[in-house]
Amino acid sequence: MATTGTDTDPPTVTADRAAALRDLLPPVTRRRTRVGLVSGGLGAYWPQFPGLLPKLKESAAYVAERFQAMDAEVTDVGFISDAQEGAAAAEQLRRADCDLIVLFLTTYLTSSMVLPIARRSHTPVLVVDLQPSERMDHADFDTGDWLAYCSQCSVPEVGNVFRRAGIPFRSVSGWLRQESAWRRVEQWIRAAHVRAALRHARHGLMGHLYPGMLDVSTDLTLLPATFGSHVEVLEFDDLRHRVEKVTEAETRERMALARKVFTLDDSVVDEDFEWGATVSVALDRLVADFGLDSLAYYHRGLDGELHERLGAGMILGASLLTARGTPAAGEYELRTSVAQLASQSIGAGGSFTEIQALNFEDGVVEMGHDGPAHLAVSARDPLLRGLGVYHGKRGWGVSVEFDVQHGPVTLLGLGQDADGGLSFVTSEGTVVPGPLLEIGNTTSRVDFGRDPGEWVDAWSATGVGHHWSLAVGHHSADFRAAASLLGIDHREV
Repeated sequence: MATTGTDTDPPTVTADRAAALRDLLPPVTRRRTRVGLVSGGLGAYWPQFPGLLPKLKESAAYVAERFQAMDAEVTDVGFISDAQEGAAAAEQLRRADCDLIVLFLTTYLTSSMVLPIARRSHTPVLVVDLQPSERMDHADFDTGDWLAYCSQCSVPEVGNVFRRAGIPFRSVSGWLRQESAWRRVEQWIRAAHVRAALRHARHGLMGHLYPGMLDVSTDLTLLPATFGSHVEVLEFDDLRHRVEKVTEAETRERMALARKVFTLDDSVVDEDFEWGATVSVALDRLVADFGLDSLAYYHRGLDGELHERLGAGMILGASLLTARGTPAAGEYELRTSVAQLASQSIGAGGSFTEIQALNFEDGVVEMGHDGPAHLAVSARDPLLRGLGVYHGKRGWGVSVEFDVQHGPVTLLGLGQDADGGLSFVTSEGTVVPGPLLEIGNTTSRVDFGRDPGEWVDAWSATGVGHHWSLAVGHHSADFRAAASLLGIDHREV
C-alpha cells in the first residue's frame, strides 16, 4: 500500500516492495536506537495525599508500556521523587549511552530534580507531560485529584532552567491516551533513529574527489566533530584486492540474485554483467571487513585500466548494498551518503539524486542520477541497462534505471556554511506521472507546488550542494526534529 504522507500514517517506502526486497536482500543489523525514560513528581505530595502516587505510577506504567512497544531499546530508570533520586537516575542514564532521554512529568516537580539528568547525560532530552484524561471532573475532584493533572505547571519552569543552562528544550504536552500527542512523541523517536545512525556510523570514502566539484569536498574532521561518526578512508586497491579473490561460483550466484531483483534490458552485455556481479561480491566483503554503514566513492581511471573498470563496475553492487541498508553514493559524495543513511534510518529509503531538467509546461522538476539507487523507492522492478559510455565519467558497463514511485517525497541534503557548520536542508514534493528519460538513470518528476525555476532558486540558496537524498513520504518534520537532536540547523524550502 502506498503511503499517504499524513500525520496519521507516517510514510515509509512501499510496504510490498520493501518486503520483497527484504526476502532477497536481508537488511544489515545495527545497534538499536536507545531511549532513556524517567518519570517523576514532587515527593512532598506523597504523605499529604496518600492516593496520589499510585495513580501517577499507573500513568507512568502506561507510558513505559507505550515506549516498550516502539522500535527502540528502552532503559526505564523508574520514578523519581526528589533531587537525590534525580541525580541517581542521571547516572544510570549516562551509563546507558542513550540517543534520547524522555522525562515524563506526572505532576509538578522542581527543576532541580531533572536538570542533572540533562547535564550529566550529555544527551538530548524530551519533556513529556500527559495528564490522565482530556479534562478534570471539577465537581468531584479534591486537591489530590487535581495534582494528577498539574504536570504542565512544571513545563515552563524546566524550559526556563534548560535555557539558562544552555540546554535545548523540547516538549510534548497532552493527555495520556491522546493519539495525536503520541504521534508527536513518535516523531521524536524517529529523530532519535537518525541521531543514533549518524552518531555511531562508519562512513567509507573510497577513491578521490570528482575533479572540480568543490561543493562535494568535505572536511573529514567535520562528521566526527558534528555527529560523533567515523570516516574510513579507503583506496580502490582495497576493492581490487577483494575482487581478485571472488570465485566464478560466487559471481554466478550474484548474477542469479541480480536476475531476481532486476529486469535485464537487451542492452546488457554478458561480460559487463558478470564484471558488475564480481565487483558486487567484493563490495560486500569490503563493507563487512571495514564495518561500513555508508560508502561514497569515485575514481576517474584511464584508458580501460583495472581501476577504471572497478569504478565503472560499482553500480550494481552499490545499489544492492543501498537496498540492504548500507547507502552508497557516487562522485565521492560523502555528505549525500550521510543524508541517505539518515533517510534510511527512518524507513524512508533515500536515493542518490540531483536535478536533471525543468518542465515548465507541467510545472515539475525532473530529478535523478546515474549510478547507485535505492531499489525500494522504485515504482516498478528496477531495470539493468547496458551503457557504452557513462556521461561525464570514464568507463562503461551496467547501470540501474527506474522511475520513483508516485506520491509524496522529501529531499534531504546536507548543507555546509562558511563557518564549516552543517545543516539539514529539506523540501517536500510529490512525484507525478509523465514522460521520463530511458538512459540508465533513476528518474522522477517532482511537483513542489510552485514554479520550477523559483523552486530551484530557493533550493540553491540554502547551501545544499548539487546532490541529495530522495526519500519516500513527507518527512521534513522528522528531519527538523533530528536536526534539533544533532545540534545543527534545519532549512526547509
